[in-house]
Amino acid sequence: MNITNYISGELRQEYQYKSFVPSMINHTFTWDDPQINTLLEDATRALGELNAFTMIVPNVDIFIQMHITKEANTSSKIEGTKTEIDEVLLAKDQINPEKRDDWQEVRNYIDAMNSALDELNRLPISNRLIKHIHAILLNSVRGESKQPGEFRTSQNWIGGANLATAYFVPPHHELVPDLMSDLEKFLHNEAIYVPHLIKIAIAHYQFETIHPFLDGNGRIGRLLITLYLVSNGLLNKPSLYLSDFIERNKSLYYESLTFVRTQNNLAGWLKFFLTAVIETAKSGVDTFKQILTLKQEIDSVIFSFGKKSQNAKALVDFLYQKPIISSADIIEPLGVSKPTANLLLSDFVEKGILIEVTGLQRNKLYSFERYLNIFSKV
Repeated sequence: MNITNYISGELRQEYQYKSFVPSMINHTFTWDDPQINTLLEDATRALGELNAFTMIVPNVDIFIQMHITKEANTSSKIEGTKTEIDEVLLAKDQINPEKRDDWQEVRNYIDAMNSALDELNRLPISNRLIKHIHAILLNSVRGESKQPGEFRTSQNWIGGANLATAYFVPPHHELVPDLMSDLEKFLHNEAIYVPHLIKIAIAHYQFETIHPFLDGNGRIGRLLITLYLVSNGLLNKPSLYLSDFIERNKSLYYESLTFVRTQNNLAGWLKFFLTAVIETAKSGVDTFKQILTLKQEIDSVIFSFGKKSQNAKALVDFLYQKPIISSADIIEPLGVSKPTANLLLSDFVEKGILIEVTGLQRNKLYSFERYLNIFSKV
């Protein structure tokens, strides 16, 4: 189907309201718009460059966890949480009680992503996997009463106080299983010739339009983008996350999705999505360049530790994954005593690697500020 002939769906009269029933998508999509071709080429190239960096950065896995933390925090922020990235890195008992619900939601997103990446070794992207990560996302948070891990069995809506005043009403819950089955088939249908970036762009639109869960649809939909790219070999590591771009262009993001439904403007959505991939991949490359520069500087400092360099190297590797720590955090991972941990942290402060951020005599916290700032400003 040429996207100029694409009909996004239709409004269906329900009891006292109308729901939107999207068209099935498990078929080939084509286009004549040269701008889409150019954007697709640029996005593919940018994604390839980002992927190349994940292969040349030494021990890249120790840096990936911070990428996931950044994504979890930003994706959750789109949905209204107020937690900042430095707070996400703290233990729950160190968080202001008023912010602990938000903190838990972000931590659940991190757990959901890590679990999903692990499950990809055994399961393809599927409704089973989607339900699994949704259950983790809503565990012990404000959405825990909204059927975690199950497609909805009641009507939901977006915006407005009720169905009558809603900005958008997704399809009736009885249609969700068939629509999600069609979406799953589309993702794995090798008989249709749709480039991966176009396929996941369409799939993301479709997922958000179906809105299969009572809560967490936005976060799951954004998480699926990265999972798809990893599962299909476009990324070796989960290093591309669009939430930062979407959060900065939130109005245009929702407008682009809406115009598909109201004006059948799939081309506009594809252009937004491909632009997001280009800009995010470039930002990701810049992040890895900054990490490499910092790593080279820190490695030269670690060399000056002499006999302590083995413990110092182990601490740096730990900091790349958890850049805000206490002395208790490193005793077990490094296999050192408490006095040794305290001395090592003092050395790191003296060398300018860490900053003590509490000003307290006890329960001190240390921040790897230069590294944390790389993720705070992108």
